[in-house]
Amino acid sequence: MTEEKEPVQLELSLQETVEIEEKPPQTDHLPQMVAPLLHWFEEHARILPWRNHPTAYRVWVSEIMLQQTRVEAVKPYFQRFLEALPTIQDLAEAKEQTLLKLWEGLGYYNRVRNMQKCAQVVVEQYGGELPADYEALLQLPGIGPYTAGAIASIAYGLPVPAVDGNVLRVVTRWTANGGDIMKQSVKNEITKQVQAILPHPMTGAFNQALMELGATVCLPNGAPLCDQCPVAAHCAAFRENTMLQYPVKAAKKPRRVEERLVFLLHHKGKIALQKRPSKGLLADLWEFPQKEGTPNEAQAVLETWGIEAKALPLKTAKHIFTHIEWHMTGFWVEAEEEVAPFLWVTPTQLKQAYPLPSAFAAFEAELLRRC
Repeated sequence: MTEEKEPVQLELSLQETVEIEEKPPQTDHLPQMVAPLLHWFEEHARILPWRNHPTAYRVWVSEIMLQQTRVEAVKPYFQRFLEALPTIQDLAEAKEQTLLKLWEGLGYYNRVRNMQKCAQVVVEQYGGELPADYEALLQLPGIGPYTAGAIASIAYGLPVPAVDGNVLRVVTRWTANGGDIMKQSVKNEITKQVQAILPHPMTGAFNQALMELGATVCLPNGAPLCDQCPVAAHCAAFRENTMLQYPVKAAKKPRRVEERLVFLLHHKGKIALQKRPSKGLLADLWEFPQKEGTPNEAQAVLETWGIEAKALPLKTAKHIFTHIEWHMTGFWVEAEEEVAPFLWVTPTQLKQAYPLPSAFAAFEAELLRRC
């Protein structure tokens, strides 16, 4: 007698838990998706700065910036970064504070640190040009399978897939794949499915078309725009009206909430900054002096710094990191002197030379309004 499988409960990308019976994905129709998707991409591809003249360096910079960041937010950063550091050699030789200032506001600052490490290896081992070899790209610091696939296929036309979150969502809907996309085995399965239908020599265009469909039509966290999809007729989830059940994603652990006190310490036109530790969250970035604590502890914190002035409440702000959520209360303080060990700078110096994480954007705006 065959043992009956119990249905598996998993957390969906829409944060809804439903019962889905695991069954083999439907893949026979995948080759039919290629031609109409490429035609759609040719007609509907967004005009993006990194798609113009897609050299390996430009593709690499754009893909690293686009991790965890919206396309519209990346555009000005990409332009500014390439103007300041037009070559891999320039990136390899840049000062860290210059890099962090160029990256200011994008978050996940280890991305740009790893880019510099990678650039230094590329200069040393490959003469300043990213290798036109997928396996060699994978060996470089900060370059994983997706980024290596994007560089290899888009810049060099190599027949390798580039599977990111958009592609995972698109293909799980196309194939009604109920596997947990957080599992490496499921990612590997989908990567093989994409590899099997890659059109040579249009690999780069096809990879971009898949990403574009996921970004603009086969949307996350809401109803996909199936009426605008060029391959909806072939999509298993569309036929079964189960689009919102995919992709399946295991529930994340809840973020830890921290109450933080942020102080705008002001003295004769200057504001106090402190540098964060060289390891851990926001490593080596500058910040307004801050401490974990509740608002009724603000005055006591000032006393520990030798500041007797009154802490005047400003605004509150919230910032979400991957595993931590900061709930911040800001205070304005008119200090009687420049207290050590803080660095005291003018607002102009802050804007020009000191990379400040976007977590403090609301307080920086308040500072600029007052000064």
